[in-house]
Parts: sequence; C-alpha cells; structure tokens
Amino acid sequence: MGLKFNGRPFNANDFAEGIEKAMIESAKEQLRERFSAIRHPETGEFPTVIVHGESLDDLRLSIEGSADLLTVVKERMSPEDQEVTLFQPVQKAPPKAFLSYSFEDSELAEKLALGLMAKGIDIWWAEWEIGSGDSLRQKIDEGLGNCTHFLVLLTPVAIGKPWVKLEMDAGLVRRVSGQAKFIPIRYGVSTTELPTLLTGMLSPELDTNNFDAAVRDLANDIHEISSKPQLGPAPATTSLPSTSYSQTATAIAKVFVEETKTAMFADPQKGVDELASAIAASEEDVEDALYELRDFIKLSLNRAMPKPELFAQFDKHFMEWSPEDDALRMAVELVNDPMFPHDTAEVARRYGWDPRRINPALSYLLARNLIVDYKVLSSEFNSIRIVKTDGTRRFVKSRQ
Repeated sequence: MGLKFNGRPFNANDFAEGIEKAMIESAKEQLRERFSAIRHPETGEFPTVIVHGESLDDLRLSIEGSADLLTVVKERMSPEDQEVTLFQPVQKAPPKAFLSYSFEDSELAEKLALGLMAKGIDIWWAEWEIGSGDSLRQKIDEGLGNCTHFLVLLTPVAIGKPWVKLEMDAGLVRRVSGQAKFIPIRYGVSTTELPTLLTGMLSPELDTNNFDAAVRDLANDIHEISSKPQLGPAPATTSLPSTSYSQTATAIAKVFVEETKTAMFADPQKGVDELASAIAASEEDVEDALYELRDFIKLSLNRAMPKPELFAQFDKHFMEWSPEDDALRMAVELVNDPMFPHDTAEVARRYGWDPRRINPALSYLLARNLIVDYKVLSSEFNSIRIVKTDGTRRFVKSRQ
C-alpha cells in the first residue's frame, strides 16, 4: 500500500505545499493571538485582529478598536510591526451619562435629559430608571457603575444638597480612576460659587434664553466633536468616499460591490482591461490598485476575482447596510440568546436578509475568528452554520 497524504497518494509537491500552508496558518495564528491578547488597562477592551497574506514574507495586520486602545497597541508594537499594520478605529457604543440633580430642579433636569437623549446620549435620570419597589441604592449604583460621563446640575438649591454631594463624590471617584468624565453644569451659579474640587474644571452654563444651543454644545463636548471648522475638500476631488485606500482602488471596489449578486468569491470576475474601461483609468493604474487590494482580490490570468472579504470591507461605503453592524447584531444574539439558530438560512429568514446582505457579515465574522468556519462550496452562503467561538464574547463586550 503506497504512502498517502491528506487521503490521497503521496505527491512531493502536494506535501511541500501542505507544509507551507500549515506554516503560514501557524504564523497567522501566532500573530493573531499575540496582538488580540492586548487589553486596554482601564476600559478592559480587546482589539480585533485580522491577519492578511498568503505567504510568510507577506503577512500583514489589520487591528480594530477604539482610538485609545489602538494607542496602547501601537506602544507595544515594534516599528517593523507597525509598518505592516493598518490601524482602524471603530465607533463605540453611545455615551452613557448619569445625571445628578436636586428634586427641586426636576423640571429643568428633565428638559436637559430629554435634550441630551435627542442628541444621541443615553441618559440615566432617576425618574426614568427607578420604578416602584426598586432599591434606590442599587439602581443608583448601577447607573453610576455603567456611566461614561457624570453630569451634575448645580443650581443654588442643588449645590447645598447632601444627596447631590454624595453622588458627586461617587462621580469624582470614577473620574480619578479614569472610568468617567465629570462635567459640572451650572444654572444660576457662578464659577466662584463652585466647590473647591470643581473650580479647575470647565463648567458649562445653562441659559434658558438659549437652552437648545447650550444643550447642543454640551452634547458636542460629550461626543468629543470639535468646534474647529472641518477641512474642506482638496481641488479636483471625486465623489468617491474616503476608504483608507486610493481613489482607483476604491473605484474598483465599488464596481464589484455594485455588480455582485452573492458577495461570494469571484462574483463577478473582471479583466484588467474591463476595470480600466469601467473606471476610466489606465491598465497600469488598475494593476497598481489591484496590488493595493491584494488582501481582497485574487488576480489570475489578468482577471480580478473578489474575495468575500472585499464586500465585508467596502459594502458600508456603497450599500444601505454595514457588514460590521450586521455582524455585531448576530454576534450579540449569539452571545446573549441561547435559542439563537445556527442554520444560516434560518438566520437570514429571521432578519429578512438575502445572501447578498448576510454573506459580507459572515465574511466579517469569519475573518476575525468570531464564528466557526463552516464553508461548503455548493452553498449560497459563506458559512452554512453560525456558531460562536471563544472570541465572540470579547468582541461583543468591546463593541458595546
């Protein structure tokens, strides 16, 4: 009986190719584990790591996380590692603000809370959060423990209230530990009347004559939106969105995103000459852009075939959905709902998504090892089952 390798008669070329592939996958896994284990010392956030490349001398990284986390990751990387890494900041969940106030100021506090909620800030306000029979202490502790911002409405009445002072103490503790930003809001109180610990903080003032503008400015501060004017476009720019890739590469991605029916591999295929004609570029420019997109496109016999990862990366720029948001939705339900179906077709029906939409979300999860790889060549889906991995919970925790 002859030697066999992977269930087939031994072939030296197949054996060498198999060994090389195993070495590449091992190197990718080591890189992924090395950087995905970095954790922000204060927030506890983990980065999401994708390893690109199909040869040992062309391995590159994409690392996703909050701006603060990416700063920590960069500090732990060598200059050589940083040169082959694309750092991609991600949008965190909406800010959560705890609003402390005096009972006598309930009407003003409600108006402020409603205004900030309308500006995308999740407000903890006692009137909404504490119901009949609830433990006051427990509910307040929960609100303080989950907040990213502590707001205290300081009025001539509130500034002397013991309960407001107790909540401010808790808010200052969270500020000192780096868990929340403390914002004292003045109404009818001058800066000279503030408690000593607050005199060094910028304290915005509510003006009932221009209340909406004051709420807008406060919301912008919480969202960290600068009042600095936006930089205008450079001359002769196109209508293509900013994608971190060149205009030519972005235009090529747009062609594939808009023409694919399934968002699966090689749908559609395009010759270099076809792409050059479609985007009004030279073939040399297209070839350079295809090299730039080599993590997302396979080039064979002068024909470009998109990988599923291309749609996961670029759909958000040209379609009405975001694969990242869709993937997070599935990951949250995978973690939180023990009855969440694993059959991909059933999940698609549950959300009302066709393969064109769900496949990029599946590719997003697969590239990050957030679901088990159940690929079947004959399937209309990039994975026929949706089963969580050890990294799914960390991914959900870091994005919420």
